[in-house]
Amino acid sequence: MADLAEVEATPTIRLELKHPRAIRWMHWINFPVLFTMIWSGMLIYWGDSDNLYHHPHRIYRIGIGSITLFRFWPEWVYRWLNAPYRITNGLGYHFFFMWIFALNGLVYVLYLAFSGEWRFLVPTMKSWREAIHVTLYDLHLTKVHPPVRKFNAAQKIAYTSIIVMGFGSLCTGLAIYKPTQAHYLTSLLGGYEMARWEHFFLTIGFMGFFLLHVGQVIKTGWNNFRGMVTGYEIRPVDEKPYSEETRDA
Repeated sequence: MADLAEVEATPTIRLELKHPRAIRWMHWINFPVLFTMIWSGMLIYWGDSDNLYHHPHRIYRIGIGSITLFRFWPEWVYRWLNAPYRITNGLGYHFFFMWIFALNGLVYVLYLAFSGEWRFLVPTMKSWREAIHVTLYDLHLTKVHPPVRKFNAAQKIAYTSIIVMGFGSLCTGLAIYKPTQAHYLTSLLGGYEMARWEHFFLTIGFMGFFLLHVGQVIKTGWNNFRGMVTGYEIRPVDEKPYSEETRDA
């Protein structure tokens, strides 16, 4: 009978690099920068929407016709942020962190393009159909597990959309910051008021994405979070490495 001590254990898990260092750095840089941009934007919004005759500091809403479901923002939000009469502070922070946001985003897009990481992130035609499957699985409406990939179909669509939204935020921000000098851009976006509206609701989109993103990270657990902190993820040995994924997947 063979000595049990001499029997080699067969590994069942392995470490795999999921996120390169550059991706992790730019991800964590973007978090406080975007948070500061949203916070400072709230200070600007309060001071630049002071209309005593039409919902002061709350000019944008969600509703149907004359029916308003929600108006941005309730007074308690402004009190919590200490927003009143701080438009100068808001402008200073907003314009400073705007450059960091833009440069970080530009470097991120260039890195995706030249490193080949875009192959894992940009959705394919199949992604739109598979995203429905992922959503149904997350809502526990189906028990069929979606294919295991570096980014599932819903993530590909969401993360690529965030890049597009970031570009949109910069364009709309420039249009309302320099409406005369950038009048071609402002006109293309529908005019000053429309560009301002677009900028505001792009920000709401960022906030919604952030809440959903954090919720998904909590749901998937520590292993997924570890991947964005250390770069490495623990995976079963029988799963195909991320590096072998193809664009038609």
